Amino acid sequence: MKVKVIEKAVSFVKRQEKPFKVNMIRTSLQQFFVSLTQQYQPLYIAALGADAFQLGFVNGMGGIASAAVSVPTGWLADKYGIRKMFLLGIPFVALGSLIFTLSADWLMTIPALFITVLSLQILMTVCPMVCGTYLKMNERATGMQLCDTIVAIPGIIAPMIAAMIITGFGGLTPEGIRPLYGLQTLGFLFLLFLVLRYYRDTIERKSTSRSGNKMGFLGNMREVLRRKSVKLWIAYRSISNISWFLSLTYLPLFVAEVKGGDQFILGAMATASMIVPLLLSIPTGRLADTFGRKKVIYAVAPFYFLSILFLIYAPDSNILLVSGFLQGFLVLGLVVQGAISQELVPASLLGTWWGILGLLWGIMGVLGPILGGFIWSFIGPVYVFFFILFMEVLKIAFLWLFIPETLKMS
Repeated sequence: MKVKVIEKAVSFVKRQEKPFKVNMIRTSLQQFFVSLTQQYQPLYIAALGADAFQLGFVNGMGGIASAAVSVPTGWLADKYGIRKMFLLGIPFVALGSLIFTLSADWLMTIPALFITVLSLQILMTVCPMVCGTYLKMNERATGMQLCDTIVAIPGIIAPMIAAMIITGFGGLTPEGIRPLYGLQTLGFLFLLFLVLRYYRDTIERKSTSRSGNKMGFLGNMREVLRRKSVKLWIAYRSISNISWFLSLTYLPLFVAEVKGGDQFILGAMATASMIVPLLLSIPTGRLADTFGRKKVIYAVAPFYFLSILFLIYAPDSNILLVSGFLQGFLVLGLVVQGAISQELVPASLLGTWWGILGLLWGIMGVLGPILGGFIWSFIGPVYVFFFILFMEVLKIAFLWLFIPETLKMS
């Protein structure tokens, strides 16, 4: 059975165009280098002197960077191609990682995070355009989940490698975490070489919409935003993004400071969260391509609800690991959300559309951490996660009531 699944996956990849294949490799390596620091970054900033509210402020600055760059990135990708945006974003991630490496206090992490998030947002904006451009609609969710499966492998390995490096350099201290950013810097320089050498756009991106490139940047935005389904989806993604940023910023801090977890618990939770995407991404994609996007999101959401409850009430590290494992179901839902996003606008406007979603991501990246810092500091750390649970339930209710199924959309 496993052999047949692997054979089908290999067959699927073989029949796709080269840009999709190269991007899978690029995304997988990027996931490895990002996963080295992602689970430990809030602790690094806190160890450099930031309190919970200042941590939210620092992450909010990253949200401003994301918001500033997203819309023009999407439009530029529509106009000049995906490859040029990859070559713009990757070197700046390396620069941001280098500044993190050299940071002596938490204030120095502000420009580091600003540059890193800005450049990663460029990559996040154009990456799904590869799937939107080179995958057929009836294979799109499958292709995205297959990519997610492959990406899960380095996501499983990296956190535990990071934990061992941290231990070797002194534990959860600035000196212990700092080497991870040096390794990340070198990793993104390698990704720059990879894209320069192997990635080429094989489809010229020309707008065929009635506004088209003749109306330029603002014309494309008007063309996207005139759709009611787009406006509803923006509201849905706003709820989803706030929840994501709250978890991303405060979950490691909660595990370390409230639950007493060390670097190995944090690394193991991050590793456990990638097991679900590794095992279930491909079947989840097939289900989404067969029965509908919304049904799959409904099916995986309760498992993520449980992960939050386990995190809140965990009496020991074993339950924290269960919580980490169940967090992987959120990833499955987010990838299916990505498929819905692809199908709400014409392919010729995907760059502009993903730019708008990136702007939304950036705005929520400002509001979420700052809101979380307020709740943590003035109400209590555990209430950050009760609020996340509330937002997740609200998100599913909104999807049920207002968002159309996109599987059969032309």
